[in-house]
Amino acid sequence: MLLVLENEVNPEVRYFVRAMSEFLPEHAVYDYVNEDDRPSLLGVDGIVVAGSTAGVYEREEYPWMDEEAALVRELVERRIPTLGVCFGHQLVNYALGGSVEHRGLMAELVHADFADDPLFEGVDDVIPAIHGDHVTELGDGMESIASAPHCEHFATRHRDAPLWTVQFHPEFTDALLPKIAADFNWHENDLSFADATGEKVFENFARLVDD
Repeated sequence: MLLVLENEVNPEVRYFVRAMSEFLPEHAVYDYVNEDDRPSLLGVDGIVVAGSTAGVYEREEYPWMDEEAALVRELVERRIPTLGVCFGHQLVNYALGGSVEHRGLMAELVHADFADDPLFEGVDDVIPAIHGDHVTELGDGMESIASAPHCEHFATRHRDAPLWTVQFHPEFTDALLPKIAADFNWHENDLSFADATGEKVFENFARLVDD
C-alpha cells in the first residue's frame, strides 16, 4: 500500500493529488496541511510526497513542513521507498541538507535529459514543467538523474536508500491542462502532450516498491 502525503495549501488546486489516483495502485492520502497527528507508517510499503504551491522556505507560516522533513529523514533511515513530486522533490532535498530557491514560474512543455534509471523506463523526454522553485544544492546522498534546459536538478535519487524525486508532476497529462491553463500562466510551444508519457513514473515507482 502506498501513502500519498498531500501538501497543497490552496484548496482550489488540490486536483493534482486527485489526478494521481488514476495512476497509483492501492493507496491512501494523508493531509499534511490539515491533520494534527503524524501519519502512521504501519502497513505502508511506499510513500509519495506530493506537490504544493507553498515553498519550503515558508516554514514559519507552515510549521508542518519541519515535521514532514523529519519524516523524510526517517524514511531514508528505514529504507522505505519514497517518491518526491515537485514540492516533494524540493522538500526531500531540503530535509537532507540541500537548498531551494524561487526563480520564477515555468509553465510549459520542456525536453528533459534523463539518466538511465528504472524510474524513467518508457518515459519520453517531453515533460510538462510547472514550478517556480528550484533545488539549487542537492541534499546529502542525493545525485541528479535528470536535467532540463531551465533546471539543472530536474530529478534526483539517493545513492543508498530507495528514494527518488522529480521536479515535474507525473500526474500532469493533457486531461489536466484546461484547469492548469486557467490557474497558472501556461505557455504553449511547439512541443506536444502527444509525446509526453510522464505518468509512467508512477507505474515504475510502484514496481520498484514491489521489488
